[in-house]
Amino acid sequence: MLAAWDVMSWAIATVVVVGARYDFLVNDVQWTSILAYLAVSVVLLVGIGYAAKMYRGRFLVGSFEEAIGLGVLTLSVAILTIPFFYYFEVEDGNLPRGISVLVPAFALIGSAGGRWFYRTLRMRTRGNGTHDPETKTVLIYGAGDAGYQLLKLVLMDRNSEYRVVGFIDDNPGKRNLKLIGVPVVGTRAALPSAAVKHGANSVILAIPSASGEFIGAVQDDVERAGMEFLSLPPVNQIIGGRVSLEDVRKVDIADVLGRHQVKTDLGSIADYLTGRRVLITGAGGSIGSELARQVHKFGPSELILLDRDESGLHSVQLSVYGKGLLDTPDMVLADIRDVAALRPIFEQHMPEIVFHAAALKHLPMLEQYPDEGWKTNVLGTLNMLELSREFEVRHFVNISTDKAADPTSVLGRTKRLAEQLTAWAAGHVEGNYMSVRFGNVLGSRGSMLHTFNSQIEGGGPITVTHPDITRFFMTIPEACELVIQAGAIGGPGEVLVLDMGAPIKILDVAQRMVAQSGKPIEIIFTGLRPGEKMHEDLFGGDEQGAPTSHPLISQVAVPPLAPDAVLSATRKEAAL
Repeated sequence: MLAAWDVMSWAIATVVVVGARYDFLVNDVQWTSILAYLAVSVVLLVGIGYAAKMYRGRFLVGSFEEAIGLGVLTLSVAILTIPFFYYFEVEDGNLPRGISVLVPAFALIGSAGGRWFYRTLRMRTRGNGTHDPETKTVLIYGAGDAGYQLLKLVLMDRNSEYRVVGFIDDNPGKRNLKLIGVPVVGTRAALPSAAVKHGANSVILAIPSASGEFIGAVQDDVERAGMEFLSLPPVNQIIGGRVSLEDVRKVDIADVLGRHQVKTDLGSIADYLTGRRVLITGAGGSIGSELARQVHKFGPSELILLDRDESGLHSVQLSVYGKGLLDTPDMVLADIRDVAALRPIFEQHMPEIVFHAAALKHLPMLEQYPDEGWKTNVLGTLNMLELSREFEVRHFVNISTDKAADPTSVLGRTKRLAEQLTAWAAGHVEGNYMSVRFGNVLGSRGSMLHTFNSQIEGGGPITVTHPDITRFFMTIPEACELVIQAGAIGGPGEVLVLDMGAPIKILDVAQRMVAQSGKPIEIIFTGLRPGEKMHEDLFGGDEQGAPTSHPLISQVAVPPLAPDAVLSATRKEAAL
């Protein structure tokens, strides 16, 4: 059908050009030449178009890519027919030269116009025209690329549950814009009135790069207007940068608290990860497993995943490789406390890069069992550092915590010691040994969000230690992306500190989650626990952050501490 349409377009274009240019005042000989030209053009058009798969489903009909292909096809036919003009000029002198330029141009307009008309008609008769009672009438917030993609998907999907009635956009230059016939109906300030006027019951935020603060503010406006609020995930979670209807989802609290715009220098990361042997400790945990998934994308020659939790290793192998047989040597079941078990692993795999994420992290538990924190967070880190130094590991990245800044808890003091040991090791090796410090990550096992969700599902109450307590937050993917970037730009012995944004009140998070649940959940205050701070700091009182080449990463120096000084001291003197 496409080929037939293009042939008809060439024929009509030829008639139009002859009529408009020559008023049909051509003799029989000239008509013969014109028809011969048309026949040659059609043969070339169909032949080249078939060979190039233009007529075999290579492009989506009416797409920008097809328009480019159609232009190239038309130009090719126009160029290849030029010799025939010379032939007829020599033989008869009766082939009008004007058709060599005008016919292909008019034919291209006809071919493209027909395709675009078909696509527009098809889209208008699909999804957005349905009026099923269960269809959600929506406003799309954001008339940019993501919003346009989303609208096209809704229009083209016969089974779409959405019917788009307008766009909301804060750019005044778009106030008169229409996308595929759907208008921009106002800015955020006009959202409630626009919803009433157009009968919208849902709003989809189609700005994948939106900050958490912006998402929270829009969510409040939408929910105050009595509408459902949906959104697209962050840019780095949209596959290939292309939106799909499956991406549309309810807003998660992590969207509001996270959404730090991480800009990654992929070149620097690839330089130190691609083709290298990488070992990740604590690989079954929340941070370690996400590090594994992200590192795997850069093509290390070997990715060794170490953890003492076999269930955690099973989960991370499933998420990275799509299998969970646990029968390969790169899945290592070992405890970082056991140096005798670690040595054969280093001998077998000879890692070049180590991400040390294994740690005990729950503050109240370590206050009760400080010896356990000492054994894992201090001695376990020391074991990893000593073996990495012995086996000439080139990069060692120790995952630390904001609680190591002016520590007041067992967790903070043991992680501070791990930073100092790493700084000492950096001065005694050829490679680059450093620490990375950040605050709470959203969605990690045993985190605040998991606790609050469980309490809400159980009918409450939600427990908050203090109405004024604040914490820094970042999503796990964001934090891990910055950890990997920090490993590329950090200097020996440095502690790199991730920018976590502004601290957030825990009470505000609890109230937002209760509001989203729609349940009458009570919030009670339990008081600060031993060793717990009211407000965390990313930098200690005697630390001065310095900028790095990355806008979201700063660096501080910590005093190195020799292993002998740690091992010769008593537990209480050294850390607790």
